[in-house]
Amino acid sequence: MTRTTSRPARYALLGTGGRAQLYLDALTGPYASVAELVAWGDTNAGRLDWNERRLAQAGHPAPERIDLGAIAAYVAGADIDRVIVTAPDHAHADLVVAALHGGADVVVEKPLTTDAEGVRRIAEAVEATGRDVVTTFNYRYSPRNAALKEVVARGDIGEVTSVHFEWLLDTSHGADYFRRWHRLKESSGGLLVHKSSHHFDLVNWWLADLPTRVYASGGLRFYGEDNAARRGLGERPARGTHDGAHLDPFALDLREHELLRGLYHEQEAYDGYLRDQDVFSAGIDIEDNLSVIVDYARGATMTYALNAHAPWEGYTVAINGTRGRAELSVVERGAVESRAAHRPVDPSAQADTAGGDGLRPIGERLLVQEHFGAAREIAVPQAMGGHGGADDALLRDLFLGVGSDGDGDGDDLGRAASWLDGVRALAVGVAGNASLAGGGPVAVRDLPFGSARGAFGAEPADVPADVPGYPATAR
Repeated sequence: MTRTTSRPARYALLGTGGRAQLYLDALTGPYASVAELVAWGDTNAGRLDWNERRLAQAGHPAPERIDLGAIAAYVAGADIDRVIVTAPDHAHADLVVAALHGGADVVVEKPLTTDAEGVRRIAEAVEATGRDVVTTFNYRYSPRNAALKEVVARGDIGEVTSVHFEWLLDTSHGADYFRRWHRLKESSGGLLVHKSSHHFDLVNWWLADLPTRVYASGGLRFYGEDNAARRGLGERPARGTHDGAHLDPFALDLREHELLRGLYHEQEAYDGYLRDQDVFSAGIDIEDNLSVIVDYARGATMTYALNAHAPWEGYTVAINGTRGRAELSVVERGAVESRAAHRPVDPSAQADTAGGDGLRPIGERLLVQEHFGAAREIAVPQAMGGHGGADDALLRDLFLGVGSDGDGDGDDLGRAASWLDGVRALAVGVAGNASLAGGGPVAVRDLPFGSARGAFGAEPADVPADVPGYPATAR
């Protein structure tokens, strides 16, 4: 966003649940001099009350409340510069489109939206208004992921031929997607959209390439009522907030967590939303085991796997090239122990060191091995804060501008993601869902994205010039 006045940019925040707290802290803290939180909106009035009390305790005035059904009119009338969307995924398209037509730029949490229709509508709004949309892919800012990007961009392993990527969500973090609204594909798009869009964006970015064809296989094989019955788990409480919940490693008692209690448990009377549904109950229609094959425009193929009930959390990625191979191994939580089971947090989002021992220590390692040579380790800079410092770096770019860290290199790695990057990551998940439904491979350019199909080039083998890092700086 380009500003021509000296006043702080005027912001509105739509959705005030868990993820919104990152932006509330930024807007009322380190970036308050350049960004003013003017208004906020949520479908749950009690949640707004709770957040209002939180701000008041810190000495901050409450923003004005917005009717979510009248976003465009409010944005235009209140001279809002930028709208941040942290509402549930299925609401993104409506809110982004309304904000754009009101005359504001938009910052939207990943995923951009949940389906092809949402992409088409956002594309039409961007074209009609000329406003800007930023998709917040914070994993690009993680030092370890940036280090792998540098290895590939320098040409250390030559031209990329294939990628193997496995992501493990453990029985604390992974289980949490099956308790809340994410458990319904119409709300979240499933894990291929909600969670894996992070991972698909990383590969698109690492390779500076575009997905062209997707084949997916998977299913609900651990969570859900049928799997519980098959394993003989017996009758279970419908929700985790109950006496004796501490004895169940899959139960989440909202009363034990200040944030979850305030944002959700105490606000159930307003909308009936239950944040702590049993992960082995009926009605879940998303997958917990997924395997995907993705072809890319410049010839590489990725094999991707996601497991949402692993005993440890982290990921491994190997990128093979014409000169060698790069391997990144990350352990974010080495084990889910009984106490950690009741802490449904993403271990990468906090300095969470629970679990693990000498056999699986928390940490990261990046190795590069060229043909006919020994492996060498690439040092990964350490950073403090959520997602290994990635959240702080992302917020700095969002509120101060790209390259504001003062290191003089601007954004040479292309870490700042546009809405088109959001489309490109989402396309793999949407195509994957279509493949799951139809049983065969799906061409990305066949997705009904409307004018957003231009994000994938005029021809299947094209890579548009706006893809960061293309062509590669070395071969």
